[in-house]
Order: sequence, then structure tokens, then C-alpha cells
Amino acid sequence: MASGVHFLIIPLMCPGHLIPMVDMAKLIAQHSATVTIVITPGNAARFGSVLHRAVSSGHPIRIRQLQFPTSGYGLPEGCENIDDLPTLNLIKNFFKASAKLQEPLEEMFNDLKPRPSCIISDKNLSWTADVTRKFEIPWVIFDGMSCFTRLATHNLLVSKIHERVGDFDRFLLPSLPDKITMTKSQLPGLFNPAKSADAKEIRTLHEKIRASESQAYGIVINSFEELEGKYLEEYRKVKQNVWCIGPFSLSNKNDLDKAQRGTNCSITNHERTITWLDSQKPMSVVYACLGTLSQLTPLQLIELALGLEESESPFILVLKGGNRTEEMEKWLAEDGFETRVKGRGVLIHGWAPQVLILLHPSVGAFLTHCGWNSTIEGVCAGVPMMTWPQFSEQFFNERVVVDVVGSGVGVGAESVVRVGEEDAGRVQVKRMDVCKAVKMIMDDGIEGKTRREKGKYFREMAEKAIEEEGSSKVNLKLFIEDIMLHMNKGLQD
Repeated sequence: MASGVHFLIIPLMCPGHLIPMVDMAKLIAQHSATVTIVITPGNAARFGSVLHRAVSSGHPIRIRQLQFPTSGYGLPEGCENIDDLPTLNLIKNFFKASAKLQEPLEEMFNDLKPRPSCIISDKNLSWTADVTRKFEIPWVIFDGMSCFTRLATHNLLVSKIHERVGDFDRFLLPSLPDKITMTKSQLPGLFNPAKSADAKEIRTLHEKIRASESQAYGIVINSFEELEGKYLEEYRKVKQNVWCIGPFSLSNKNDLDKAQRGTNCSITNHERTITWLDSQKPMSVVYACLGTLSQLTPLQLIELALGLEESESPFILVLKGGNRTEEMEKWLAEDGFETRVKGRGVLIHGWAPQVLILLHPSVGAFLTHCGWNSTIEGVCAGVPMMTWPQFSEQFFNERVVVDVVGSGVGVGAESVVRVGEEDAGRVQVKRMDVCKAVKMIMDDGIEGKTRREKGKYFREMAEKAIEEEGSSKVNLKLFIEDIMLHMNKGLQD
């Protein structure tokens, strides 16, 4: 369909941003469009297996590498991904270093054949707009957030209602299709900024990124119309060219792709996890994973672990605590937690094959931080969710799960956890909260049954969306055709 059109894809080097863009590249290439992914050597090694399998399957995907500049930016040697940062306080340094990829990218551009027709970049890489202006091609941004988040953010910026309420006063999010309330303390940093110097610098960076978005020709979103069609319809009144072409995670048909989605990790450990799941009763296991960039303190992680233990349900707990890993491992060694839960609880240290786990018939609930990737993966699995948002737009995603989809239960998180301002002694969610949420989500009564039915319904809608005449498949075709029209017009001019 699309031979001759060439998409240059530039992801932000962060798992939650890079993984869906790799999936998107495969989806676009399935339409015979040429796709070149620009990546750094370290990330090429990390994601290489999945990419090379896509290339070897005959899809026109190419990988081009640019050296990531760490020297001079205060980043550790070999730090090429945000989840490699020893502290998220260095995130502003990472963005500054990323911007230095502009010059080598422009030098590479003229060597690419056929000539790129469009750049799709992560919205946080606003410097890519300069590249598209220089080479006179459309700039399309990938936003790893939902239509709900984009609409709610726009409406808050216009109404400024958050400026007239106290931190913990509930208020109605303005001009949304559904009546949904939140508190100011749960809003992203754009509306609820931290006071540290680092936080102010990061906010300035985000404001610059948001300002640049108005220059984008369009936006592609990892969502589907059946999930949040009302929000897409309203947001298209704000931004004309918006294409929902997800859910991307369903593009992985191969179990190895599902297992290695995000890292070239130990397959042996994952097989052990799946074997354990095979031994459990259907829909009985709680899968708990709070994301790559979890901001939970050791005390809060301990409450999570003990809450799962007290729930008496079998569980998988993923521990990826970044610079807190050592403290958590010390507690595990001294407390005897793993011995007490042996046989009923499985601990995964590091990366987990999340998509593969969620789709297993023994998994009956997902305790999630509500990052959009995890949220939509939970939706695609049809698994009821326990929501524990922490920062960024995650409280918006909680509202999608609990209020829009209706398959979720909140554990009781009341406010964002700001980077660099975590209170090591504060426990926001207690073990009894976790235990209560597990029992609610596993409930065999009417409410539990209703949540499971809603989860099953949206799973079926997600699968239909990517079928041949499904909404996302059609939107992807329309998106590619739109870029082809631009390309042909440019050739005629």
C-alpha cells in the first residue's frame, strides 16, 4: 500500500516511551512503508532481539544508531536510557544531552533512502521540530498518554479551576464527557508544581515542550476509539489531526516478543514464572508491578509486600526500586518475607514479561501505578486493576480505569510523589489498604462480577480495534495515506 513513503521514528530513550514506539514501527511497516528507527547503541542492544526479528520477517524496518552524548552533562558513563539514571534529579541533564542528537541526525538525514516523508518523534524531543522545518516534512508527535489526559490537560489550562481550590479539595474536571472529580494534589506538575530548584527547571522544560506541540502537524496515540471515543471526539475539536492507532501491545503475536518486550532478559526466569502461573487456579493471582520509574520509598514498598501477604491471595510482586534496591533487598533478607510466602508469592527482581503475565489465565488482578502503557496493557488483558498512581499523569489514568472503563479499584493514593521530594518516613498507602483492595477486586459478588465483565468487554473491543476493518487499523491506514498525500504534493511542487 505505502511503498515509497518513509517514516523516521525518534523515540525518547525511556522504556515507557521507547517500547510503544518500537511496536508502532512494526505496525507501520506492516503496511509496506519504510520505517527507520533512530536509536543509541545501548538501546539497540537492549531492544535488538525484537527489532531484528521484525526485520527478518520481511518488514521494511531499518535501525540507525547515533552515539548518545553523556560527557559534559553529569551523566554516568553508558547511561543512555532514563531508567539508567542513578536519580531522577538528573532527568533535566538527560534531556539536554538528548537535544545534542539534533546535529548528527541532520547529517544522517540526506543519507537515508528513500528520503524521509515524515518524522514521528516523542513529544518530549521538541528539537525534532527544527529538523522537520529544515527538511520541510511533517512533524508528527507520539504522545504516550491517553486522549483523556490530553483533553483534561487542555481544559484545565483554559479554565484554571485548579488555581481556585485547596490541595485536597475535590473538584469537577471541567468540560469532560463524564462527571469526574480529582484533587489538586493529584494533578501533574504542570498544575501542581514542586518548589525545589530542580523541579522549577523541569517545569520550565515541560512548558517549552508543551509550547512546541502546537507546531506539530498531528499526533498519534496508543489508544483506540472504543475505549475513549468521547474524549477523542472532544479533543479533535482542539487538535485536528489525531490518530488513535493502538493498542500497540497487541501487535506482539510471538510469545518471545511478548517476553522480551523492553529488554533482552533472562528467558529462563520468565519460563519459571509462567510455569508457576500454570500451577495456579484460573483468575486467582494478583500481579503487582509499579513501573520502571517507581518512586515508592522502602517503607512504602514494605507495606505493599506485607499487604499482599495479608491478602492471602497468590501473587507476583515485581521489585524494581532503582537506587532503593539495596535497602529493599536488605529488608527481604532480614524479614524472612520470601520464606513466609514461598509457593504462594513470586518475587521478580528487575524486568518482568508483563504482557505475557497479564494474558495468563491464572491472573485475576493487576496492581498498577497507572502509567499509560501498563494501563492499556491491563485493558487489553481484560484484567481488573487496582490503581496506585504516583506521579505525572498517572492519576488521570486512574480515573480512566475506575470511572470510564469501570474495571478498577483505587488503593487510596491521595497525592503525587514528587521526584526529589519523597518523604522516606511517610507511608501514603498502608498494608491494610492493599489487602482491602485485593479482597474487593477478587470479590465474587455483584460488584466484582461487574468489574470483570467490563474488563472482558474492553479486551474484546481492543482486539477488534486492530483487526482488518477495526477502528485502529483504519486510522493507521488514514494516517499513512495522509502522509503520502503530503509527500506526493511535495514532489509535484
